[in-house]
Amino acid sequence: MSTNDTRTAGGEFPEDPADLLPEGSVLSLDEYLAMHAAVGHRTRYEILYRLVHGEEMSPKELEEAIDIDDSTLHYHLNKLVDVGLVEKRQRTDRGQDGLYAYYRATVFGEVTLTDGIDELIRGEREFGAMYDSSADH
Repeated sequence: MSTNDTRTAGGEFPEDPADLLPEGSVLSLDEYLAMHAAVGHRTRYEILYRLVHGEEMSPKELEEAIDIDDSTLHYHLNKLVDVGLVEKRQRTDRGQDGLYAYYRATVFGEVTLTDGIDELIRGEREFGAMYDSSADH
């Protein structure tokens, strides 16, 4: 639980990490941590990656794109929806009867991926290029 105590341990960071959240934060620290934990699984990362870097996709499109069976896909989609990284939309398709489910990344999903894991990967690439000894020879 956040104490909103701005005193810092060692002068730089609040003692309680929850105090890093802005006042009136939409999410709790535990909810942010749950988002990051969700993308720590390879299948969920791949689902979110495709939704962030592409358009919304149907379950069938996701199954084909990442070569996964229906029940496993829905298990992981439900986890991503539960933590708020992905949202499920229902719509009709032209010339078709009934509603069809589509999934897309939320703003939290986009930020978690692009400013999280993708940023770490970019940083490693840049770090490697900076210190690549073969580039100097």
